[in-house]
Amino acid sequence: MIELEGVPELIDPVMVAAFEGWNDAGDAASAAVAHLDREWKGEVFAALDAEDYYDFQVNRPTVFLEGGVRKITWPTTRLSVVRVGDKNGKGRTRDLVLVRGIEPSMRWRSFCNEILGFAHELGVEMLVVLGSLLGDTPHTRPVPVSGVTSDAELAGRLDLEESRYEGPTGIVGILQEACTHAGVPAVSLWAAVPHYVSQPPNPKASLALLNRLEDLLDVRIPLGELSEDARAWQLGVDQLAAEDSEVAEYVQSLEEARDTADLPEASGEAIAREFERYLRRRDPQAGPGVATEGGLAEGRDSSYLRDSTSGRARPPRPVSKEPREPKPGDDTGTGPQDTGKGKGSADTSGPSGGADASGPSGDADTSDPSGNADSADSARPEDGPEDAGS
Repeated sequence: MIELEGVPELIDPVMVAAFEGWNDAGDAASAAVAHLDREWKGEVFAALDAEDYYDFQVNRPTVFLEGGVRKITWPTTRLSVVRVGDKNGKGRTRDLVLVRGIEPSMRWRSFCNEILGFAHELGVEMLVVLGSLLGDTPHTRPVPVSGVTSDAELAGRLDLEESRYEGPTGIVGILQEACTHAGVPAVSLWAAVPHYVSQPPNPKASLALLNRLEDLLDVRIPLGELSEDARAWQLGVDQLAAEDSEVAEYVQSLEEARDTADLPEASGEAIAREFERYLRRRDPQAGPGVATEGGLAEGRDSSYLRDSTSGRARPPRPVSKEPREPKPGDDTGTGPQDTGKGKGSADTSGPSGGADASGPSGDADTSDPSGNADSADSARPEDGPEDAGS
């Protein structure tokens, strides 16, 4: 039974969720929700019973000291609520219910029913799930973000794509399907993370998700130092790529493929839409840290990422993927291969135990440096972001 004592009546609430694990390449989605919780000082009002959903040999509890007393933090999913103003600063407010947790190890249907139970009790009008996947996208270009829904009416009203994905899925896909059956409008936003630099963090992808969420909900999101971190991340990867001629050539081929795919979008309507967005982000009342059209704000220049544990600067290191078994129709060319693993890759334990490179694991097909990489396809919902995050 769900008890919500002490939770005030909410104003036009929207639930925003992200889960660590298979649907969270580069930790981009979970970091985006963590940013919202931190910037808006969210108040946790509920947590799911960890014993019901998690295998503690997979997601282990942690021990810490507080005032000399040992305490344990259990891996779980927590819900907090924040009150925000609209993007135009006209005084209108609404509430966001932030759901931040880990993809469950078991009892997924019960897990989703419990989340939907909270949504029903709180009067949630829509659920937005954030996800990130690995793809053939260059780190030098704006991060592609796809908005997907199973609701045809919602797709038309919010300019989203209808889901056409088929294949293995993660908790994001299961939750969105549960929303469809429960009659709760649901949207998933997917950011494509470069597969050749897949290890977390990826602040540029987190920033892109927040920009899209800001437009979707028409709210003003404080970005804090995220814009600077995104700029530093890109400069760090630039430096490392420049030191490896093979990687630099491969990145160039991805850039050419991406630019070619984006060329038809340079219509008058698309340019006008982007310019309006640019003007909104230049609002002087927004203060420092507001994203610009390209996803990065002007700010202090830094060449490396900030190390959250030591406070020191550190460069990100591109990591490539483990080779996989070729499948019919795969490109036989080879690009720089990664021997490391990142979240969103096939062996990060999705429900299927593995996935096709263009499927929900987000582990994208690496093409040869000759320019055969199809960066546009890697972020399309039908290739996997809709539910598996692929």
